Amino acid sequence: MSDWLSFFDARTPEMVALLKQLVLFESPSHDKALVDILGDFVAQRCRDLGATVEVHPRQAVGNLRLARWNDGTAGQPILLLTHLDTVWPAGTLATMPLREENGILYGPGVVDMKGGIVVALEAIRGLRDLGAMPQRPIWILFTSDEETGSHHSRELICSLAAKAGLVLVMEPAADGEALKTWRKGIARYTVRTSGRASHAGQAPEAGINAVIEAAHQALFLHSLNDLPNGTSVSVTMIQGGIATNVIPPEATLQVDVRFLKASEAERVHRAILGLQPALPGAGVSVEGEIDRGPMERNEQMIRAFAQAKEIAASLGLELREDGSGGASDGNFTAAMGIPTLDGLGAGGAGLHAAHEQVHIYTLPRRAALLAKMLCDWDTARV
Repeated sequence: MSDWLSFFDARTPEMVALLKQLVLFESPSHDKALVDILGDFVAQRCRDLGATVEVHPRQAVGNLRLARWNDGTAGQPILLLTHLDTVWPAGTLATMPLREENGILYGPGVVDMKGGIVVALEAIRGLRDLGAMPQRPIWILFTSDEETGSHHSRELICSLAAKAGLVLVMEPAADGEALKTWRKGIARYTVRTSGRASHAGQAPEAGINAVIEAAHQALFLHSLNDLPNGTSVSVTMIQGGIATNVIPPEATLQVDVRFLKASEAERVHRAILGLQPALPGAGVSVEGEIDRGPMERNEQMIRAFAQAKEIAASLGLELREDGSGGASDGNFTAAMGIPTLDGLGAGGAGLHAAHEQVHIYTLPRRAALLAKMLCDWDTARV
């Protein structure tokens, strides 16, 4: 075992204790007061580790907090992205209690992503205690609305990332402690069809059936799928009609689109915005947009992962790569062209599920890896 791994392994009890503290601060996205209580606690931990902390107030969600180390030193900052909010409502601990069994810690938000926050803070603590803090700025952004779309934090994320040489996303590790080198982007659309109402028994021929028009559109939308290349176009909801004996004058489709490449996002976007009626006299209107570009496994990503793998190997760790059909805040930064690696957080399972868990043995391994990356990263190679 390397000296760094031994150091962080010895700190496992402290990491577990901190993680338990964080889980006991329930922090549902929609409860600003609770998220701010956790944010204040984490901000003080950062100050105790020598950071300056900026608070970016938000009215509708918890305040955003940016912890900075080594401001004023040369080089581009490394930005760590974390989020304080969870999907679990207040009171979940009563039915899903925090518990530790057989090397696993269970609880709401334990892996998504309070485990990632612990890894980030412990990596900084380790660098400080080992006398190995790099002479470059290190920033950790704690957001409060990731689970609900990052609408209140996206602008700040992007403005900080534009100054960074590397973004590390503290989302949970993929299976086998793999980093995530790709994530699908997301677009969502509402397609409305219009027709003309008439009595379904007395004069069906006088009507224009908006549900049938919606069916035509659904079939066309389905034809846009390219699943072998990672593009899915899914009609996920359909509503229409006003009564059982009336030719329906209106219908609505909800469409979820996922893609691995920005070029695919544009192809599908153009096709959906260009939808035309199939039935004479029917109408079609579209609302929607590309919400997040993909985190592409492009040449830059390949170079970034190769460097991370080398750093892991210097610790005696074998690092793999994987990806996800879901998005993270790393989608924003990767789509900007900023070198981004995701899944630096704890290993575990059960995201958003009743068995959510962190595998405790991964905590020191991830903290050692992150600390070594912060110390040794060469931005010129990416």
